[in-house]
Amino acid sequence: MTTTQQNFHLDRCIEVSIRGSSGVHRRDFLHGVSAAAMATGMLSWTDLLVVEASRLRKRGMACILLWMKGGPSQFETFSPTPDHDNGGETQAINTSVAGIQLAENLPETARMMNDICVIRSMTSKERSHRRASFLLHTGYIPTPSLRHPSFGSIVTQQLGDPTQNLPGFVRIGAEGRGATGAGFLGVKFDPFVMRRADRTPNNTKLLTQSPRFRRRMNLLDQLGTRAGTAAMEAQAAVHRELYERAANLVLSPDMSAFDIQQETASVRRAYGETKFGQGCLLARRLVESGVTFVEVIHGNWDTHLDNFSRSRKLCAALDQPYAQLLGDLKQRGMLDRTLVVWMGEFGRTPRINPRAGRDHYSRAFSVALAGGGVRGGQVIGRTDAGGAEVTERPVGVSDLFQTFCHSLRIDASHENMSPVGRPIKIVEGGEAVREAFA
Repeated sequence: MTTTQQNFHLDRCIEVSIRGSSGVHRRDFLHGVSAAAMATGMLSWTDLLVVEASRLRKRGMACILLWMKGGPSQFETFSPTPDHDNGGETQAINTSVAGIQLAENLPETARMMNDICVIRSMTSKERSHRRASFLLHTGYIPTPSLRHPSFGSIVTQQLGDPTQNLPGFVRIGAEGRGATGAGFLGVKFDPFVMRRADRTPNNTKLLTQSPRFRRRMNLLDQLGTRAGTAAMEAQAAVHRELYERAANLVLSPDMSAFDIQQETASVRRAYGETKFGQGCLLARRLVESGVTFVEVIHGNWDTHLDNFSRSRKLCAALDQPYAQLLGDLKQRGMLDRTLVVWMGEFGRTPRINPRAGRDHYSRAFSVALAGGGVRGGQVIGRTDAGGAEVTERPVGVSDLFQTFCHSLRIDASHENMSPVGRPIKIVEGGEAVREAFA
């Protein structure tokens, strides 16, 4: 077989392997290309993964996680119970979808209900901030022996473009307890952290001319190749790769994606002059520029006291930016390929405590999904009248992560190898909430 014939056969096999709307499964992909590529030595195993990621990335799928740090009250957001004592002083309002109501704190979000799917039957067993945050970021309970990767790192590994200069995973806002990174996937997939969206990243302006900066990088590279032992050289190689990625980012014109001041004043006003609003605007700019996963953090929602007034203030900062983000993505033709997830680590207790607050509660809480093929205008799951127990369609954390993977066309059964040689699935168990999709 000539090289031309090999290339044609390889392209044909890849095309057949990825055709269809259900996503690429690693085993199917490898089966399709193995005869044409691996047998002839044309592609290594690493090359195959790069090609697979590239093919998936061309679909343009991305995810924005709006993380409500501290655990938002479902009663004051997406699951009000105004006809029960547990609802407290929070009233419900109608939405753009007949028969669905949200808390009065979210009027702009209510107008976007046609694009939102609310899961009111989320349930888990973790009520500690640190453990629950880890669980809702990774899909796994924390263990002392293994650091599981954040879902943002997983998405970057599976869908990210390794050739682009922008980081694949950007986290915006104060991280707080339970912050997760790439875990055993390595620093290559760690989040690029920005404390504020209204300022470009720190230390990204050159202090010298570009040619001189490049000469310094070349000198650093030469020093790294003389690190000594094999172990030291391996560490130096990782260090060089990180520096090279940072240098490419600093020198790239793509850095302009971080500058929200390039948006018109009217657009900035539409998102709101709040930290969270600016974060949502930056998230849209980054996804539009090719970033695969953006997390925007809002809170603290830990309303053990004065729950109602604090929730109103938090919702006031949330409502307009969230609705504007969904509307902006839709208007730009990006919502179908961008999964937008609204969630925190758990919900709040149905019973109001003596301090007019709500405590940690994980037996029944809410998550909102939009975009990424999700069918909006619906509510999935139900609790009893007081919001204390799930009575219909319980959704566990593994089910939720399976749903994320289904939306993003990621094979949830894909296995990554841990440092101890144990294969770890992206999601262990659970089933996707299929009714969430069109």
